[in-house]
Amino acid sequence: MTGVITQDCVGTCDTACVDVCPTLCIHGPIDLEELRELEPESPRRLSVQLYIDPEECIDCAACLPECPVNAIYRDDEVPEESKGDITANAQFFVQLRGAR
Repeated sequence: MTGVITQDCVGTCDTACVDVCPTLCIHGPIDLEELRELEPESPRRLSVQLYIDPEECIDCAACLPECPVNAIYRDDEVPEESKGDITANAQFFVQLRGAR
């Protein structure tokens, strides 16, 4: 199993989940330090979300209670309306690895 960050993260993109992750498997399209420097209402911040690398996640669930908008789920507990986010999380890392 792995964690999945749903689209509910978009517009909040809080980084508390990253701080508690023991494997550092949570990433986004913007460098973490740059993301943390953006103002909460910045258009750039409001259009991104974070993702959990399914190959690196150890399913410790430390990130789940840290999310202020409850956007993080175990992959087998993702709500039906957010099931597409399982694929989106995995695809983000396929594209990221392809860019290296």
